[in-house]
Amino acid sequence: MTERAEHARLAESPTAESPWRLWGPYLAARQWGTVREDYSDNGDAWGYFGFDAARSRAYRWGEDGIAGICDRHGFLNFALALWNGRDEILKERLFGVTNNEGNHGEDVKEHWWVLDGTPTHSWMRVLYRYPQAAYPYRELRAMSAEARREDREPKLADTGVLDEDRFFDVTVTYAKAAPDDICVEITAVNRGPDPAPLHLLPQLWFRNTWSWGRDARRPALIASTADGWARVVAEHSRLGRYTLHASGAPTMLVTDNESDAILLFDRTVNPSRYTKSGIDNHVVNGVADSCQVVLPGTASQPGTKAAAWYRFDAVEPGEEVTIRLRLIAGSGHGRAFGPTFKSTMDTREREADEFYASLPMPAEADERKVVRRALAGLMWTKQIYRFRLRHWLDGDPASPPAPAARRQHYARNVHWRHLDVADVLSMPDEWEYPWFAAWDLAFHMVGFAFVDPAFAKEQLLLLCREWLMHPNGQLPAYEWSFGDPNPPVHAWAALQVYQAELAATGSGDRAFLARVFHKLLLNFSWWVNNKDADGNYLFEGGFLGMDNIGPVNRSARLPEGWWFEQSDATSWMATYSLHLMQIALELARADEAYEDVATKFVEHFLSIAQVSARFGSDSRGIWDEEDGFCYDLVSRHRPDGTVESQFVHVRSMVGLIPVLACATLEPWVFTELPNFAARLNYLLRHQPEFGQFITWQTGANGCRRALLSLLDSDKLSRVLATMLDEAEFLSPYGIRSMSAAHRDGIAVEIAGEHHGVGYEPGESHTPMFGGNSNWRGPIWFPTNALLVEALHELDEFHHGAFSVELPTGSGNRVTLGAAGQDLSRRLAALFLPGPDGRRPADGKRIEASDSPLWSDHITFNEYFDGDTGEGLGASHQTGWTALVAVLLLGWPATRAGRG
Repeated sequence: MTERAEHARLAESPTAESPWRLWGPYLAARQWGTVREDYSDNGDAWGYFGFDAARSRAYRWGEDGIAGICDRHGFLNFALALWNGRDEILKERLFGVTNNEGNHGEDVKEHWWVLDGTPTHSWMRVLYRYPQAAYPYRELRAMSAEARREDREPKLADTGVLDEDRFFDVTVTYAKAAPDDICVEITAVNRGPDPAPLHLLPQLWFRNTWSWGRDARRPALIASTADGWARVVAEHSRLGRYTLHASGAPTMLVTDNESDAILLFDRTVNPSRYTKSGIDNHVVNGVADSCQVVLPGTASQPGTKAAAWYRFDAVEPGEEVTIRLRLIAGSGHGRAFGPTFKSTMDTREREADEFYASLPMPAEADERKVVRRALAGLMWTKQIYRFRLRHWLDGDPASPPAPAARRQHYARNVHWRHLDVADVLSMPDEWEYPWFAAWDLAFHMVGFAFVDPAFAKEQLLLLCREWLMHPNGQLPAYEWSFGDPNPPVHAWAALQVYQAELAATGSGDRAFLARVFHKLLLNFSWWVNNKDADGNYLFEGGFLGMDNIGPVNRSARLPEGWWFEQSDATSWMATYSLHLMQIALELARADEAYEDVATKFVEHFLSIAQVSARFGSDSRGIWDEEDGFCYDLVSRHRPDGTVESQFVHVRSMVGLIPVLACATLEPWVFTELPNFAARLNYLLRHQPEFGQFITWQTGANGCRRALLSLLDSDKLSRVLATMLDEAEFLSPYGIRSMSAAHRDGIAVEIAGEHHGVGYEPGESHTPMFGGNSNWRGPIWFPTNALLVEALHELDEFHHGAFSVELPTGSGNRVTLGAAGQDLSRRLAALFLPGPDGRRPADGKRIEASDSPLWSDHITFNEYFDGDTGEGLGASHQTGWTALVAVLLLGWPATRAGRG
């Protein structure tokens, strides 16, 4: 291959249907406990289909596994199962406690890391850490049940099973010899002090599509050891034939991916002689007739799940054992493990090195490692997501009727019957959040823009397609409630992807920009029509992704007659207006019809800005002149028809979102788009009060520039002084989501009721939104990255003439750009060794061990302690936490200029 082999593969693979994209890490790490698999009458997804049932019960909508892959349709799946001779069940999937079992919500109790990967998945490597003692399922549940909300999450290491390094490090490596020819190498190393047994069972199986009464066609797997080769031949009506070759002489086992109805539902007979847990029962419990055991030189009867069983009775300390497999389209060949296997592995690894070397990597080795691990993890977030809402709501022909409660007007997702997804989507976290979230996905695409812009564009368009976007224009939030509003950051993400590709290639994809723009017009209208109840340009929106940031649940109803008018919702809409304006202006360079639309969004922004800035007893807005900060409002109509409003005086991230609402009109706007310039001048002549939100510059050549900003220079200075105050928002590791000035708590009155809230730098102390994330103090990457970008945007306009104290009160004045760079460094420092040689993100967990077995691996958490930087929440959030990679790659400076 050439030096830029992965780039060549990307060029060959511009669409989701491209051959190089057919196979990837699209298999979920958790399918149980999801809304898709919940057919209860009370919406208890965690309780209806839990971990214990997953080994015996066929999934309806997807599959899961450890370090696994599947085709982009999710029909044929490959993953690793293991047994240490002590576990009570085969280790086929990752374990964690449910939302009701965990003291801070759901929490995975396993250790694994994505080590490397390329965008076409021609090269992938994952490490799974498997204890040699019996996995402590019951103990972890008991510890989680006993833990109080103020306690730390009990972790696997707390049980002692990882002491003395008594675990196997199991590395799974994938290398594609061709789009449909995948070499797999699995290597296990005994890290403990004593010999230990290990069973490796790579499995191949079909998703169950035949049991629901909608498609009777049944695929088939036939395992054989004829001719001295261990293999599984898989036949599928859509995929055709695939053959999995297994090196050596494993025992081949075959069963069916069918529910054990006798065990689960107290039936008298099963739909198949062999069930989903058949291999588990044979290996672990020694049940002879629970699956087919292929004798040497013979073949099995057709099944739908198969395993190659490798047994190592005593792996010595430090010893490695390796098995190889090869999944090939067609009937395979007798040279599966010949010279091409090793050459493919070596070549793809070298090409991965070359691919990352082509990025603007930082100079420091530790920083390069963070970039590569974060981007590899980001690529591993891709999962096949299948969900046909009308079938889920109504039930399947071959299943019991769906509960009537499922179809009531108040039921979960009942108003989203149109939703019909069968696509690969980027997920927030492969275990804790194995379903897409609209605003998470937008942030993911900034990272993908650096490595796979075609995928980034496809994903942003996908959420706007008719099978996902609601007919009323709302974007789906996530499966727990598709109708929840997420912050409207889709237009921002589209601009980032467009500008990144423009910077990299010199050519921007205007067709993509136009396609996403047209759909976002509908979405913008939805926001205006549904989240501005009073029609006054002050918006509601509920929690808006920032879960428990308020003293009360902002998505819940207030006492009769009261409503929220939110600082963040209003500012998000101001920002949305500016992003749609920028897209319209870019499109207008080739089609003047878009100038009219750009004017509309300027006017909408200015109307929001004018209302937001009001203060005093006779008017209302989100700006509090006395505090120099922005707050949520609670409002109600008085009997005389006037509106009574009061601030919610809690300094939190909702008051920093107004900083994001800024955009520059570059000189080309006024020279290339005279109609837009004329309309802007007309608007300012007839509504001169709008002028306070536009700052003008005239260059030496007479060219004009303009800055549109929700906060004028005085307001911006005051807000930034609070944001950059170490006693308030500025942490050593980024901007906190709530001011540390509230450490002792603060009491506020909301709609006549008294509530308290306080700074909580770590895990949530409230069960609001399940208690599984916390916005009352921790550091979150998405909002921090947006603040970094805004500081650079403002500095670019002011040419370094606008300065702030950093930190506030220090006397050290820096430009806004330098403040943005400092914030980037603080965020990156979470993952870099500090003076003591430890990463702050590792905190006090076992990952902070001096042993290189732990310190060599980086964990990308959901959010980070506002004081210590310790990683918290979901432990594989290389969705938006992968933004650390783009910061280290120089974003936002690496995006295209606007000239």
